[in-house]
Amino acid sequence: MAHPLPLAAAFAVSLLLLSSSGEAFFDIFNIFRPRSDSDYFQNAFDGSREPLPPTQTEHEERGAAPATATGLTRVPSSGPPSKAAADTVELAADKGGGPIGEWTIVSENSGVSAMHMAIMRDGRAIMFDTSTTGRSLMRLPQDNCRIDPRAKGKQEGTMDCWAHSVEFDYNSGCLRALKILTDTWCSSGAFDADGNLVQTGGYFEGEKVVRVIAPCDTCDWLEHPNSFAEGRWYATQQVLPDGRFIVFGGRRAFSYELVPLPGRTNDKANYLPFLRETTDDAENNLYPFVNLLPSGNLFLFANDRSVIFDHKAGKILRELPRLPGGSRNYPASAMSALLPLDLRNVTGDPDPVVIVCGGALKTAFRFGENNTFQPALRDCNRINLANNPGEVAQWESEDMPVGRVMGDMLILPTGDLLLLNGAAKGCSGWGFARQPVLTPVLYSPRKEKGSRFRALASSTIARMYHSTSAVLPDATVLVAGGNTNTAYNFSGVDFPTEVRVERFCPPYLSKELAGNRPEIDPASVPADGMRYGSPFTLRFHVPPSEAVGQGDVKVTVYAPPFTTHGYSMNQRLLILSVAAFAEEDGRRYAVTVDAPGKPELAPRGYYLVFVVVKGVPGLGVWVRIH
Repeated sequence: MAHPLPLAAAFAVSLLLLSSSGEAFFDIFNIFRPRSDSDYFQNAFDGSREPLPPTQTEHEERGAAPATATGLTRVPSSGPPSKAAADTVELAADKGGGPIGEWTIVSENSGVSAMHMAIMRDGRAIMFDTSTTGRSLMRLPQDNCRIDPRAKGKQEGTMDCWAHSVEFDYNSGCLRALKILTDTWCSSGAFDADGNLVQTGGYFEGEKVVRVIAPCDTCDWLEHPNSFAEGRWYATQQVLPDGRFIVFGGRRAFSYELVPLPGRTNDKANYLPFLRETTDDAENNLYPFVNLLPSGNLFLFANDRSVIFDHKAGKILRELPRLPGGSRNYPASAMSALLPLDLRNVTGDPDPVVIVCGGALKTAFRFGENNTFQPALRDCNRINLANNPGEVAQWESEDMPVGRVMGDMLILPTGDLLLLNGAAKGCSGWGFARQPVLTPVLYSPRKEKGSRFRALASSTIARMYHSTSAVLPDATVLVAGGNTNTAYNFSGVDFPTEVRVERFCPPYLSKELAGNRPEIDPASVPADGMRYGSPFTLRFHVPPSEAVGQGDVKVTVYAPPFTTHGYSMNQRLLILSVAAFAEEDGRRYAVTVDAPGKPELAPRGYYLVFVVVKGVPGLGVWVRIH
């Protein structure tokens, strides 16, 4: 019902008075119209606003390779750490709970800083950042440069010969430069049913682009411009049960679209009022959290609100309780995941539970503009989304060992979660955070409240804004990226651009547990993959140790995500029901599991299948679920 005229008039007068007063106030209309890109560059320039993002230049860092170099160039020296860099948060590892894991350096130089990362099924990781930051440390071949559409002050056709994407072999550390034509800054992605990485959106000339790269030794990016009706910058991409992709949001894009077929263009986007309602003066609803539920509907979380959304009908089915305390999406940047779907001992669909941890106060970005860094949120919250009669979904909250913003949340093959990277103060943005958190925390969702968190071994490398991580087939975690600067800066800044790549070995891979580590026989894995609702049998063996019984064995399947800005899109892990188990000979075993019954549980595609024995996962194998 419309407001009576006097009330509406009074509201208008009050806004006018506010705008004419000397007090700062929230301009509710400002967020719906274009504003300077300097919003995201301010702190990187000592508090002064730049009129535009930095243009691409061949600025030479001290010790950098010359602009005529090809291939990988050396990392410039960084000098002693600043006072801010030395102010880190490191928790005491909980050694009473057993092994604490360990860190190793995989590579000293990844060529590009991994703002985005995804693990392909050919033993490599795809890493990329943005062309906005200018030169990287990996040079493209002279005959394979890209035309720079934003080379201001230069003649038309100026070439950009720096790679902004690489293929990284995480076993050998070898690199291969990849060529991206359009800007991928703060974009989104997911894997299709064939294991190709389908990547969407970005900035400027890249905001409406769909890019695809396949897993092969010579494959490179293929780009499809003008695919979307609206620009998708800071959007989220979700795979649907039928294999299509849906993309939600982005800066001032209060809508969603399906990813069109190659060469097609969407005529219009689908307006979603929920995305407009959840924005604020800091746009704290970017990179919304999206999860496919067993019902086929979608869970959407933006800012501090969440809904169940029917993507087929295009309508909200249910609004869930607001999550108090602050904002959770970019730039407040909390961590979130769908907890493992346990298919054991259930009739019908398993209860989907979503977890959201950390984030920032709603005012964090505005305070950050003045170089004031508010404490990150410490609460960790989960909600059961099962629509059971007579039950009302409610958030269950507890505190983490430390507040964290811009952290990563990964689901390990065991079903536990790893919380890592991030900062204890501030929010996302160039120069908008302080106190990097060096200690990863293990979260065990099946334990009782109050005993779920455990601090592990700390890294020595700060990973805040634009850092990433990913679970590898060997059950270790690849950690890369981190750049709080507007360019590749290695000296004269608080947090130098990070190009080192680490591997974290979780506690389950400690030497004292090696006797339980299973090894899948690759020849036993069915060549035609795993079919919905059908039995799936494989064989494995363990080193000579204690006997293994059916109760000691768990089989999980993991969907490799696309990770950027602290959110792993499309990440999901299923615990399969064991239908048969037998010891064959000499610590060799055969296990038969029931495959997921429908694509709503596991959309078609390639998954990592892990056998876990007494809490220890073996090397995963790639299996196609169809």
